[in-house]
Amino acid sequence: MASGNTFANLSIPEQALLWVKNNIVEIAGAFAVLIIGLLVAKIVSGLVDRALTRHPKFDPTVSTFLSNLVKYSLWALVIVTVLAQFGVQTTSILAALGGLALAVGLALQGTLSNVASGVMILVQRPFRIGEGITAGSITGTVQQIGLFTTELKQFDGLFVMVPNSELWNQAIVNLNRHPTRRFELIVGIGYDDSMAQAREELLALAAADERVLDDPAPQAFVSSLDDSSVGIGLRCWCATGDYLALSWDLTEKAKARFDDVGITIPFPQREVTQRSA
Repeated sequence: MASGNTFANLSIPEQALLWVKNNIVEIAGAFAVLIIGLLVAKIVSGLVDRALTRHPKFDPTVSTFLSNLVKYSLWALVIVTVLAQFGVQTTSILAALGGLALAVGLALQGTLSNVASGVMILVQRPFRIGEGITAGSITGTVQQIGLFTTELKQFDGLFVMVPNSELWNQAIVNLNRHPTRRFELIVGIGYDDSMAQAREELLALAAADERVLDDPAPQAFVSSLDDSSVGIGLRCWCATGDYLALSWDLTEKAKARFDDVGITIPFPQREVTQRSA
């Protein structure tokens, strides 16, 4: 009791000095654990970052995110270990941290979903910067891929920012991933016109255009028998970068060629028969 009274009669600086003297071993151990732990965390996170950066499937953004996640996790472990040096019950601390993490996760579930989707996009790479994609109702060129959102420039010049979770949860069509692409043209001709001649004219147009690839060879075929016309189809392959211009040119040339050789492109017609009562 006297010892307690003596300690209580001391000033705050004297109490602090006395506490340091009595716990010098624990303080030294905690300080050593802190220094070594922070050093190990820095080394391990650096190794993780370098390993992920060298891997071709990992984007630098993902490498930085995962290395920081490792570093902060090790920091938390070091802090808990330091507190244990002073007799603090770490079980209650870990339980509190777990509850805090759960609460934060529930509050930020939308944001965390975007982060998780962003990591998957950067790792799986369904698209890259500069590629054109279609996802749902959005079509455009990828400008930037972040952990939370992806920025697109639509083909009409408009800027679009899409949450990563929306992109990841639906089918993504990459317009530029493969070097070649198939173009298909369907032209309706009259029932009185020659189907064989129409096929030959379309194949001649494809053969005359140097953008059309020889392998696979172009194909012309009868695609449908409609109410007012016979559908004649043309399939050919071209470089992906030539697709749009080729589609415009072949469509225009097909109309002009059919006009020149007398093949009609009929419009829908209906016959109405009127009967008297």
